[in-house]
Parts: sequence; structure tokens; C-alpha cells
Amino acid sequence: MIAVDLPGQGFTRLGNRARCNLDAMAEDLAALIAQQNWRPVAIIGHSAGGAIALRLAEIAPPQAVIGINAALGGFEGVAGWLFPALVNLLARLPLVPQLFSKLAGTPQKVHHLLTSTGSQIDAEGEAQYLHLLRQPDYVAATLAMMAQWNLDGLMRRLPHQNLPCLLITASADHAVKPAVSQRAAALMPNAQWVEIPHYGHLVHEEAPDQVAALIRDFLKAHTMVDPRCT
Repeated sequence: MIAVDLPGQGFTRLGNRARCNLDAMAEDLAALIAQQNWRPVAIIGHSAGGAIALRLAEIAPPQAVIGINAALGGFEGVAGWLFPALVNLLARLPLVPQLFSKLAGTPQKVHHLLTSTGSQIDAEGEAQYLHLLRQPDYVAATLAMMAQWNLDGLMRRLPHQNLPCLLITASADHAVKPAVSQRAAALMPNAQWVEIPHYGHLVHEEAPDQVAALIRDFLKAHTMVDPRCT
């Protein structure tokens, strides 16, 4: 398994600020895959990473795609035009990331943020998120990605995505409702939607064994995987 951080996410540095959109990040990942001579059997993405996984699969097709609480829907109503514009404004203000890190980078605020997604993770996991939110560069990269986020083209092409696709959701996810993946799966010819009860947006951290079992079974059924890797 190869786990990569998106530009500016985790502990990577943000390069070209204009390349935080869906297409650019997928193109850059495809370039990295080619440069490293990797041959992915499957691409797995969580939340926004689920959309990036599907876009990447269009550029460098694997054998299968898996999304975990995949963010495959746009903002609705007034938020559809107001929220991206607001984020775009905040992303351009130089002191916003520093201010956000200072205000949100407390154990109490991080705990509230995580529980608001419907998830309950252990203290060690919360400490990792606290460390990230205390990094202004991470906040800046996240704001830049949100400001440039547009799924219109990807959603229009979903009916033409023929790769086997598994969309895993958690019933208590408050960040991305399970119906988002349910609707997306209905658009794709070879997609399956599976829901895990009780957990939230970070289900892969709350119930890793359940998520891993679903992934293993799906890969065994739909890909040519070396048995030694299962």
C-alpha cells in the first residue's frame, strides 16, 4: 500500500497554489505514479480523496476504485454560490490561515470539530489532527483546495465510468451524507454502495477492521490481486 498526501496536506509543502483543484491534483498524482513506475491495482480515497480517486482513474486507470465517505456532491441552495466565494475570499487573505490555526488549534476545538462529523476517535488520533490544525500552511492548502473545488465535470462523466467501484459510507456521517454516495453509485454501471452502521465521517479510523474487510472482499472479487497481498 502506498499512502500519499495531497499538496499542502499532511506534512507536504504546497507547490503551485493554482493546482489545488480536482483536475490538477489528479494530474499531479498521475505524474507521480508514472515517475515512480507504480502500477496501482486500486485507488482508494476518503472524503475529497474519493472524488480525486475517480478523477485519477480517468487519467491512469487502475483495476478498481474505492471511496470511503466520498465527497461526491456539491453545495446546495444559496451555499452553492455563496460558500465557495467566501472560502475563495478567505483563501486569498494572508493572515487567515495563521488566525484559524490559533483559534481552532486547541484540544477542545479539535474534539468538537471531529465529533461534529459524527466520529469518535481516540486521544492519539485527536492529537494528530490537533498537530495538523496548528500548521498554518496546512490550513492555507485546505482553504485553497476548497476554494477551487468543482465536481461538475466529474459528475457528468460518472455514467461513463466503467471501472468496478465500491463506495463505503457510514450511517452517522454528518459531514458527507450517505445518500451522496448512494446517488453516485446509481449513476455508475459497475458501482456498489455499502453502508456501515453507527460510525461517522472518519469510519476508517473508528472501524478499520470493518472497512479493510470490505475492501479486501471487493478487491478479491474484482481485481487480479497477488494472494500474498491479502
